[in-house]
Amino acid sequence: MVKGLYTAFTGMVNEERRLDVLANNLANASTVGYKKEGATSKAFADMLAYRIKDITTPTHVGGIGTVNLGVKIGETYTNYEQGSFQVTDQKSNVAISGNGFFAIAFTNKAGETSIKYTRDGAFSVDNQGYFRTVDGDYVLNMNGALNSNMNAYVQIDPTQDYSIDSQGNITQNGQVVAQLGYIDFADYNFLSKYGENMYELVDGGQIIASNAAIEQGALEMSNVNVVDEMVNMITIQRAYEAGQKVIQTEDSTLEKAVTEVGRV
Repeated sequence: MVKGLYTAFTGMVNEERRLDVLANNLANASTVGYKKEGATSKAFADMLAYRIKDITTPTHVGGIGTVNLGVKIGETYTNYEQGSFQVTDQKSNVAISGNGFFAIAFTNKAGETSIKYTRDGAFSVDNQGYFRTVDGDYVLNMNGALNSNMNAYVQIDPTQDYSIDSQGNITQNGQVVAQLGYIDFADYNFLSKYGENMYELVDGGQIIASNAAIEQGALEMSNVNVVDEMVNMITIQRAYEAGQKVIQTEDSTLEKAVTEVGRV
């Protein structure tokens, strides 16, 4: 009976973890370039139960079968599917159609700069002509993205009109003056999430060229489907309540065993 308490408890803890992941998805449903997350579950390894202090067997120890200790949290994964595009008609806004990430020179609160990757193309051009993110970080050009050069920024003449083609080339007065830095990765398992919609490459990851197309005047929105997440939330709530009922039933059974069976 006590094993049932642990089984129900592990199930409730797992559902709580799934709910945390789901709540984070819903909180970022409007975050540009956000990729939703999911959580997996797996069972504890089966164990052989023994009967101990049994004088009816020569060894006093006999196997009575296998038991499972419930469910445990597996891993959290990221869904990199393409999100829908929202047209903004702002020239500095760009979206990636296909696999790829923009490279930016990210500076943290301690003043340390490192390269981060994002699908958020809500850029702006400052008075010096540099492309910057909404947080003020510099956008790297193609050379900086491919060669991890944190000082190779995208810069144009801020007084002149410009256009961006499908390859990320920025043209002014009929000449290509810069190219947005966007790349892809050989294996997304080497990407680690940083903040809401940025990623960093861990040791062993390989940068490769991206064959995606750039869309000017648009932004890629989150790939979170709010309706699906709400349905999953209801499912999780029901599973959690089922675990609660199991614990209540087990507790009631144990109470009877202690108070009534013991009295007999």
